[in-house]
Amino acid sequence: MAGSTRTKNGSGATGDGNRRLVIVESPAKARKIASYLGSNFVVESSKGHIRDLPRGAADVPAKYKGQPWARLGVDVDHDFEPLYVVTPDKKSTVAELKELLKGVDELYLATDGDREGEAIAWHLLDTLKPKIPVRRMVFHEITETAILAAAANPRDLDQDLVDAQETRRILDRLYGYEVSPVLWKKVMPKLSAGRVQSVATRIVVERERERMKFVSSSYWDISATMDAGAEATPRNFGARMVAVDGARLALGRDFGSDGKLKAGSEVRLLNEAEARALAAGLADVPLTVASVEEKPYTRKPYAPFMTSTIQQEAGRKLRFTADRTMRTAQKLYENGYITYMRTDSTTLSETAITAARTQATQLYGAEYVAAQPRQYTRKVKNAQEAHEAIRPAGEVFRTPGEVARELDSDEFKLYEMIWQRTIASQMNDARGNTTSVRIVGNATTGEECTFSASGRTITFAGFLKAYVETVDAEAGGESDDAESRLPQLVKGQSVTAADLTADGHSTSPPSRFTEASLIKTMEELGIGRPSTYASIISTVQDRGYVWKKGSALVPSWVAFAVVGLLEQHFGRLVDYDFTAALEDELDGIAAGRQQRTTWLSGFYFGGSVGPESSIGRSGGLKKLVGSSVEEIDARLVNSIVLFDDAEGRPVVVRVGRYGPYLEREVVGDNGEPTAQRANLPEDMPPDELNLEIAEKLFSTPQEGRSLGVDPVTGHEILAKEGRFGPYVTEVLPEVAEEKTTAKKAADAKKQAKPRTGSLFKDMSLDTVTLEDALKLLSLPRVVGKDPETGAEITAQNGRYGPYLKKGTDSRSLTSEDQLFTVTLDEALKIYSEPKKRGRSATSAPPLKELGNDPVSGKPMVVKDGRFGPYVTDGETNGSLRKSDTVEGLTDERASELLAEKRAKGPVTKKKPAAKKPAAPRKKAPAKTKS
Repeated sequence: MAGSTRTKNGSGATGDGNRRLVIVESPAKARKIASYLGSNFVVESSKGHIRDLPRGAADVPAKYKGQPWARLGVDVDHDFEPLYVVTPDKKSTVAELKELLKGVDELYLATDGDREGEAIAWHLLDTLKPKIPVRRMVFHEITETAILAAAANPRDLDQDLVDAQETRRILDRLYGYEVSPVLWKKVMPKLSAGRVQSVATRIVVERERERMKFVSSSYWDISATMDAGAEATPRNFGARMVAVDGARLALGRDFGSDGKLKAGSEVRLLNEAEARALAAGLADVPLTVASVEEKPYTRKPYAPFMTSTIQQEAGRKLRFTADRTMRTAQKLYENGYITYMRTDSTTLSETAITAARTQATQLYGAEYVAAQPRQYTRKVKNAQEAHEAIRPAGEVFRTPGEVARELDSDEFKLYEMIWQRTIASQMNDARGNTTSVRIVGNATTGEECTFSASGRTITFAGFLKAYVETVDAEAGGESDDAESRLPQLVKGQSVTAADLTADGHSTSPPSRFTEASLIKTMEELGIGRPSTYASIISTVQDRGYVWKKGSALVPSWVAFAVVGLLEQHFGRLVDYDFTAALEDELDGIAAGRQQRTTWLSGFYFGGSVGPESSIGRSGGLKKLVGSSVEEIDARLVNSIVLFDDAEGRPVVVRVGRYGPYLEREVVGDNGEPTAQRANLPEDMPPDELNLEIAEKLFSTPQEGRSLGVDPVTGHEILAKEGRFGPYVTEVLPEVAEEKTTAKKAADAKKQAKPRTGSLFKDMSLDTVTLEDALKLLSLPRVVGKDPETGAEITAQNGRYGPYLKKGTDSRSLTSEDQLFTVTLDEALKIYSEPKKRGRSATSAPPLKELGNDPVSGKPMVVKDGRFGPYVTDGETNGSLRKSDTVEGLTDERASELLAEKRAKGPVTKKKPAAKKPAAPRKKAPAKTKS
């Protein structure tokens, strides 16, 4: 049977002769587990969740379609009873599992040991309705020892965990289905709100607001190269002025997120003239070492990885997205290389500690291993069940060298990082010394100037031999193994300044979030669960709320409007403390302290649940949403005020149904106030939209720049800026209304569409000429007819480049110039050659050439495909997403797209369904009891 895995011969975990069906979530996991169990076990995969709440009206069974709660899929008036339906693509899987049940004596549900895994097990139990004994088989690593132990010691289903997960699912449905329609009505259609995704979006938007308010300030100091004398080692060292006449000079940390000095800062702010004057006044002045302070330096090892920290570190060190990290970790877990990757614990088992200490001793020597085993018991807020930390699987860890041939590039990099971190966690502290030196001297202008120099030397590397955490590129900082040496100096020693430079500094706006720093912030705030961070970050990007500029997360203007609406009218729903408290309450259900139905009723209809001012104590979600909708001014929430122009007129971004645009009120030709609008480039980050750029956009007339008149048609030709780039078009004359009906005039307008043509890549709105425009408007150009078929061949310019078209058959051209020069003979020659796709598609040059893919090692290029641009390494093709652009695509992003495509596996072509005789209509499934 497809997907089922017969296990190896042998008695396996039990020897009682009973046949057992073991159900896991994935085929890979099934194959690995089957290899450890005896022949009396059949291991099968459910391929993930088998059922869920209805995704739309079409999924609702006929018997429930008339019910008022059917849209929600949750009967809120009857204990919040959910309606679960088997998803269409899982019906065959359910049928296969039911068939397998007929030939076994026991059912083992071996889904993951977290809340979601427990819920999947419950759904399987409730759907399959087995009449044989059912056991819950739980393990946290897929090794023979762990699997045999789990099979020999099954437990019962944990109903509290199931209730916790199902409450989250129902809560998210209530939240989404109540709040999302408000966004459709007041912002634009097809938007969505989510309990965690909306809060994550708010975090990104708030950071962008800070960047938009930021005004750069400058501050100055003096950098010096000091000379300690010919006998010193090193002779020269760097120092920086830190005080003048005892007043500390301003540093970057003295400025707030708005770029201004923080209130109450008692610092001296040097300007350029003062700094240069001091530098000149200190030239050739004797300097004296005022103090030397040495301290021992100790750095303890990092804790082993948990879900949130592995996502952060893989983002920094490997440039992986959170989604890529978790997909790779999932494969490593399912194939027996690491322990379960969704965990909030940093604890290691005694076996793992022994394995790490033994390996550290073998590789680095006993002196590098801590005298006593190290245990890390820190757990984050809203932690999940007490799993072990993420570590290499087994009682003896396999080194990266031992598994290198078995893993692909991503898997190897992640495994190596996990292995190194685990080994390092049991090693000794890094030790060294830090030195801080103060040097003073009087300028010729009379000021006493103080310089500071600091150094760090590592005398014993300890755990740093095995692992060094990577510094976030956006936040900056110094790595733990960085050293800077100073010469041996003593108080009163004379030094000279070999070089003095007045340095100007500008304050920088708060760094945008990367995936790693957003995860860290969400974890610190207690928002969501680490196991869901990857999907949350993917969701906010897929919904168009956030897009990437390099590795930085940038909010869209739609995100500004949505967050603004939620903050003003549903503030508690995006309040950080409320969201964190909500997680605590849901954890109370998992621990059995809260009753699910009571809590849901209080949250939705109002009741004594949650802290003061919570949703429940404020009347409930239904009342909150229902009472606020009519109060919402759609124009107000879709207007983001930016700044005033030179004449004091407010400039705003308006979010319309077809996208954002710039607007201000000006006096029209008739003397009356009128709205002036301008298109906004889709790839412009909000903080980069300043007054200068706004004026430039306003100065580009929406009606376009007139290029002249087409001598053939007499129509005016305009060059315009559009949402998708610059283009040229013609202005059609108004339809004559004499002796015609309104309907005929309207039909004529519909039929007469103006010609348009996108500008070529080497053209711009400022320089395009009438001659250029007429050539562009001549497209598509008829090249000729195929003499064999009579089909017309045209040369056309598409969104992704020039091509030939004959009926439904299109072929790429190598340059835009060919659109006007390609002859019929040349076109026929192109069509006479086999159509080249995939690896052999060489008819057109790539849109962009990139570096080598880290998995295949082959060069990556971006090509133009039938459905848009895609990246390929010659073996795997990955389509670019809406937020990707050919010009902005990096090697890192390209390799992510290829990795995502590989993870999905090859596309299987559907076989045509065989015709079956009509069967009696089955009864609709009964509502699931919660």
